[in-house]
Amino acid sequence: MNNLGTLLPRHTLYRPDQLAIVFEDTRLTFRQFGERVNQLSNALQSLGVRKGDKIATVLPNCLEQLDVYWAAAQTGTVVVPLSPLLRRGGLKRLLDDSDSVLVVTDRAFTPYLNEVRGDLPKLHPDRFLVIDGPVDGYVTYQDIVGNSSTSPPQPVEIKGDDPYNIIYSSGTTGLPKGIIHTHRIRSAYCTNFGLRCRFTTESVGAHTGSLVFNGAFLTLMPCMYLGIPFIFTQQFDASKLIELIEVEKMTHMWMVPSQVVAMLDAPNFDPIRLQSLEMLGSLGAPLLMEHKQAIANALPNRFYELYGLTEGFMTILEPSDFAKKSESVGCPDALSEMRIERSDGSICDHK
Repeated sequence: MNNLGTLLPRHTLYRPDQLAIVFEDTRLTFRQFGERVNQLSNALQSLGVRKGDKIATVLPNCLEQLDVYWAAAQTGTVVVPLSPLLRRGGLKRLLDDSDSVLVVTDRAFTPYLNEVRGDLPKLHPDRFLVIDGPVDGYVTYQDIVGNSSTSPPQPVEIKGDDPYNIIYSSGTTGLPKGIIHTHRIRSAYCTNFGLRCRFTTESVGAHTGSLVFNGAFLTLMPCMYLGIPFIFTQQFDASKLIELIEVEKMTHMWMVPSQVVAMLDAPNFDPIRLQSLEMLGSLGAPLLMEHKQAIANALPNRFYELYGLTEGFMTILEPSDFAKKSESVGCPDALSEMRIERSDGSICDHK
């Protein structure tokens, strides 16, 4: 069926006491996380938000962002994660373009929303929720969600081709474009990245960046698919991350190049402290060869590099390929086809 909404209920049934989420000082089992998501799902349905409706989030890393992701999965709504760095025209454009009917934000961002709220006719005043309210003119998230049932929401028929999220990415082509990922596509993230990066039911996944960007789903989806812990923090701090890897025994983690470099340069960097890592991947921008080699030397046979687009195109350089052709961006995923053509239309040799 490729219905993402079946994953969390499955784990609350079969692995209720398994650790699901670690965020700062909060640790949630699948039962606890499932109850949080059910509350939000029921709250959305009580507000009249229905399958196919768009829910925008403008949030820093927080538990509520994950709640929205998985409430959308089981209610058939479409989540639109937006960057808290957006301002005025850019913010208004994306809220308009996405047809969002509800916004979830925090107190710090409300002044920027206040600048454009009057120009958003599709959004009713009672559809602005603030997670750390009260704030004048906003509905307090906890007032709506906290009073909702922890029981499963009303069932919704969801098919693989139903949209799950809209990620905005401008790349190098100007204004941001809304990229739609369906339940089927995100289900492929569960299996493809789970297999390609060697996740198992004993793995511990981590995300070091913002949850609103597509890179978060490379770890989030395999973790939820397998029912294993997903660890994230409010902000990236290289030294604290090294400590967290050692304490939580993290096994799988993607980072952007600047984070890789910061970790290598951290005063407490020590390969011994990172021995639990079975996979460390770099994505989002090119990583200099000297840094690739430094990671490969510190953590032999565990370095991965991804080259791709939010729309879906990607290649992954795996440890075995790095040893043979370290300057490559790797090979395309299984069940996909790719070729590189010269200017005359001839195909470049794959070797």
